[in-house]
Amino acid sequence: MKNLKDYKNTVYKIIGAAMTVHRELSWGLMEGVYQEALHLELLDCGIENEMEKQINCYYKNRLMDKQYRMDIVVGDIVLELKSVKELLPVHRAQLFNYLRLTKKPIGILINFGATSLEGERYAFIENENECVLLDKDMNILVQDTDDDSDEW
Repeated sequence: MKNLKDYKNTVYKIIGAAMTVHRELSWGLMEGVYQEALHLELLDCGIENEMEKQINCYYKNRLMDKQYRMDIVVGDIVLELKSVKELLPVHRAQLFNYLRLTKKPIGILINFGATSLEGERYAFIENENECVLLDKDMNILVQDTDDDSDEW
């Protein structure tokens, strides 16, 4: 796995693209509208991405037949999009499960449903099978992800 800091520039660009989408469309639309808009905005920014990408899942390092469909994937980064009043632990759990099953190192949870764009960055630490909250500089913030999170 690359160093977490190696993802900083890409994550920064993804968040910038999400901010552009939120500024253009405002808040409260269906998740699918934001998903397609963010996909297009990322492409406009020169960031290759795949929408609704089927991702392999693993159990004890063995490839499973079942796959998950990620909202958007940018290289090793999973974007989980929401359009809800507020982010809840169940939304984080969904992202964490995707990261654990796919072994992707970085996940970004983005909520377009609030008046201000909300987002959280996470790293999957494979040898500990744990997801940890990251700050804007890609430093690990806390181990307990049920606490209030650091927004953009």
